[in-house]
Amino acid sequence: MEVLIPIFSKGYVGRQIGLITLQEKLKTIKIPDLSGSEKVSPIGKVSYSLTGIQILNLGLPKSTVGLVPNTGVSFSIGDAYINLHGNWRVKYLRIIKDSGSFDLSVSGLGIGVTVCVKGDETGRPTVNSANCVASVDHVSIKFHGGASWLYNLFKDYIDKALRTALQNQICSLVDEAIDEMNPHLKTLNVLAQVDKYAEIEYSMVESPLISNSSIDLSLKGEFYNIGQHKEPPFSPTPFSLPAQDSSMLYIALSAFTLNSAGFVYDAAGVLNLYVTDDMIAKQYPGLMIKLLVKAEKEPDILFVPNNVTAQVSSLVTAYAIQPNATLSPLFVLNVNVSVSAQIYVSGIKVAGVLSLNEVDMGLVTSYVGPFQVKSLDSVFNMILKVVVIPKVNAYLKQGYPLPSIGKMNLLNTQLQILKDYVLIGTDVQFSHVY
Repeated sequence: MEVLIPIFSKGYVGRQIGLITLQEKLKTIKIPDLSGSEKVSPIGKVSYSLTGIQILNLGLPKSTVGLVPNTGVSFSIGDAYINLHGNWRVKYLRIIKDSGSFDLSVSGLGIGVTVCVKGDETGRPTVNSANCVASVDHVSIKFHGGASWLYNLFKDYIDKALRTALQNQICSLVDEAIDEMNPHLKTLNVLAQVDKYAEIEYSMVESPLISNSSIDLSLKGEFYNIGQHKEPPFSPTPFSLPAQDSSMLYIALSAFTLNSAGFVYDAAGVLNLYVTDDMIAKQYPGLMIKLLVKAEKEPDILFVPNNVTAQVSSLVTAYAIQPNATLSPLFVLNVNVSVSAQIYVSGIKVAGVLSLNEVDMGLVTSYVGPFQVKSLDSVFNMILKVVVIPKVNAYLKQGYPLPSIGKMNLLNTQLQILKDYVLIGTDVQFSHVY
């Protein structure tokens, strides 16, 4: 399974996570109280303090995102601004004290950082920061009340002190913000339970492949019986994704994933089914038979452009139900069924629905003498359409989980059936970053 994140897509998913996280982190900037003294002519020595400095507003109006091949993502933020409010206090001529408030505007704030993307020991992506640079273009402070005119005499010193205090904090906060993405990334469902029989593994099988235009994650995408990770007797067919950038995220689901599901459910015995007389009583009243439908092997699922088909080989044993409820074997048939599948996305799950294409039957054993198997065509077509396929569709409707991070929602989802895989293109929305 491949997950492709195009860097130039609308609403690039990394920007969505990164900017929200960074904005929340920058709101925690703490400007320390400032105090000191200056000689102001003709008054003399003036002692001052600036306290209780708090952020009122913060904006990151301009951001650009790029990729550093084989490394990670580069974020650049320009023209950011911060508005703060605080209190001032002065003492001069030894006995005169005064106080008031002030508003501080920081504009032209620039931040540049590289986010390195790797994989951890659990098969999840992990990030860390490198090469952070921060600059403050302009600081403007306005004093209110009392002898605020005094501050204007040495406001350049105060501007410089505030600018230094901001620049000293920004990169450490950026580093913290990037590091705090990791708990969010650790919510990737590397082992997602599907039902009481199966789970699907989404761990990364290699480090992320980062090019100039996209981040490509290779995930395992394989079903296993719960608590028993046995490999199937077949391997995934390699495939490559075409260039895509109209959606925020692409998930390529290979035929191997679905075939591994068939292998797991076959091993669990889920593909075996009893068809009893009461299931078909409406169509064939008085037909006192019982059928055991048993898969000979896992279904073979094939993806070709615009079409998904599955070939199912099974043995059907027919029993006559005697008046004392005992079963007498009648015959055994080899039944090969071809079905078409429609695959769709529901919420954060992939689901499907089957429809019957054709049935081919052959006699394996007869306990009642020779007979024409073809005479049973209508009966078995009906059983498949009325009993077997509806049961399978009810199960497929429940779907199985796609790889996801946190409270992730898929929007504007589109699905294409291509050779050997199905491509899901979707936009992504996170209801909360943490």
